[in-house]
Amino acid sequence: MKVLGIVAEYNPFHFGHKYHLEISKQLTNSDYSIAVISGSFVQRGEPSIIDKWTKAKMAVDNGIDLVIELPFVFATQSAELFAYGGVSLLNSLNIVDYISFGSEIGNIDSLSKIAHILINEPPYYKNRLKKYLNEGNSFSVSRSRALKDYCLKYNTNLDIDNIIKSPNNILAIEYLKALTRLKSNIVPITIKRIGSQFKDTKLSHKISSATAIRKKLLEGNNVNEIKEFVPSNTYIHLLEYLKYNSFNSLDNYNQIIHYLLRIKKGQGLKNIMDIEYGLENRIINMSTKFNDLDEFIQNIVTKRYPRSRIQRVLIHFMAGLDKYKFKEIIEFYPAYIRILGANEKGFELLKKIKERSNIPVITKFSNYKKFKNSYIEKIISFDKISTDLFFLGIKGKPPFTGRDFYTSCYIQKK
Repeated sequence: MKVLGIVAEYNPFHFGHKYHLEISKQLTNSDYSIAVISGSFVQRGEPSIIDKWTKAKMAVDNGIDLVIELPFVFATQSAELFAYGGVSLLNSLNIVDYISFGSEIGNIDSLSKIAHILINEPPYYKNRLKKYLNEGNSFSVSRSRALKDYCLKYNTNLDIDNIIKSPNNILAIEYLKALTRLKSNIVPITIKRIGSQFKDTKLSHKISSATAIRKKLLEGNNVNEIKEFVPSNTYIHLLEYLKYNSFNSLDNYNQIIHYLLRIKKGQGLKNIMDIEYGLENRIINMSTKFNDLDEFIQNIVTKRYPRSRIQRVLIHFMAGLDKYKFKEIIEFYPAYIRILGANEKGFELLKKIKERSNIPVITKFSNYKKFKNSYIEKIISFDKISTDLFFLGIKGKPPFTGRDFYTSCYIQKK
């Protein structure tokens, strides 16, 4: 029995995801597949366009056997922590043989060489990184420049400019770093991305970007506009979702964010994840000048503070996730495995997981209480909060609160 693992967002599941899954199964000759997916909010600091149960349905009906939720506390972090959260979960199952991830370069050797440099942090690299950070550049820009300098000095023949500027390459490197740090036996493979680029906003190719698909859906809640750009199962589940809810976006949290900034001010921000000294004052200052959320965020952004980082700060601010809570949580992570969806083969996997792993498995949400584990309760409390926040941002009928407790995981019917 060979098991393939994937960490993804599936926001929503499209033809690029389908291609990645099918090619990964072929290359690894895997009999089973597991996806760890983000839930109510995603890595770039935005709400998922659809709820996590709809994403799980799409994944299972498009070929994934078992869907596990990546907890909010890792799903909304930097690429490094996002990757670590997902890989840690897969590793804790003790049944996963391979992990597959997409990349623009499609070359595992080149990605592994960069991951090795970043893990070991040679002195010359560290000095160059410090130099660029002191110049006021963002961490990602500073890291890219330091890597380029290191590779030029030591003739590594790596095209750092082209590799590091691509978001899926960056995430791929973080997956490799996580595997090394965990001393995992999971074998990594990477699949070269095809079709539209990650940030393309136009539907110009059958394998269009998730960005373009979300943009079109948000323009008018018209699922028919993207019908030819997603698998039929995705299209069906989008239609079903739209019967009850509207699609979600960060703009829907404009008033909530501004209200919290008014009443909590800088004191409420200074301990939030990703906040550096002085950034909280910049955020508060801009909140008094711009009522429009997009304009507000854009005026906070600098070369040191990219948009995704600011958005994550605001999401963590709404959820109440600060750096002290996260530091406490990460020491005992992973604390549980929460199932969002499965088919018949998925239940075979669950049986194997329970035999080989000592991590509690949660299929019915309320059952987390029976473990009487304070760390399970701390981590899962943010999943509850983020679910309520998700539905607070959309025009659901009726308004949903506590939906984690009364929504069952998706079980594919034969």
